[in-house]
Amino acid sequence: MLIDIKELHKNYIMGDFEVPALVGINLQIKKNEYVAIMGPSGSGKSTLMNILGCLDTPSTGNYLFNNVDVNTLNDDELSMMRNKEIGFIFQTFNLLPKMSALHNVELPLMYAGIGKTERIEMATKALDRVGLADRMEHKPSELSGGQRQRVAIARALVSNPGILLADEPTGALDSKTGIEIMNLFNELHKEGNTIIVITHEKEIAEYANRTIFIKDGLIFSDEENSKN
Repeated sequence: MLIDIKELHKNYIMGDFEVPALVGINLQIKKNEYVAIMGPSGSGKSTLMNILGCLDTPSTGNYLFNNVDVNTLNDDELSMMRNKEIGFIFQTFNLLPKMSALHNVELPLMYAGIGKTERIEMATKALDRVGLADRMEHKPSELSGGQRQRVAIARALVSNPGILLADEPTGALDSKTGIEIMNLFNELHKEGNTIIVITHEKEIAEYANRTIFIKDGLIFSDEENSKN
């Protein structure tokens, strides 16, 4: 099992009050699954995403990632886990504006201490994989929204992570470009990647094989998608 979460709770301190964000989440995700996590604002889906991505830790409960107990990791180990095992894709792309597409994709490899020649080779392959071999030297301002998101996907893929974790990946794109990005996710899933998409849009969730709906910090439903 790639992800195994049991009785996970997350509370936030707001002044004198403790506010529950997640209330006893139980969740398992296998390798090479394509999962959408849906829910309205305030449902807890963003909190769950942060915990899945090792950006936050639960208040109580267990989270095993590839049989590693995430709760036992210190900050450096969590950082290493994020860099090696989790490819993040954000709605706002999070690209460095003064760097080329190639250098943006290289960044996780630099943090991992990989040498320049190998970095360039790996980043070039990742950009080619998302159809941007001819845009490697372009800066984000010279690319369309869809191309910027493809750079972000290449950056997420470059270190061959255990999962791709995409937070509203089409939120800043027009409908046509959004469809192109979701079709790319389909291709990546067919190649063996595990993909988790956080979305509030039913149309986006339907691209996945499984949809988990969160409401009031609880899993309200967990169903296979009939379209797939």
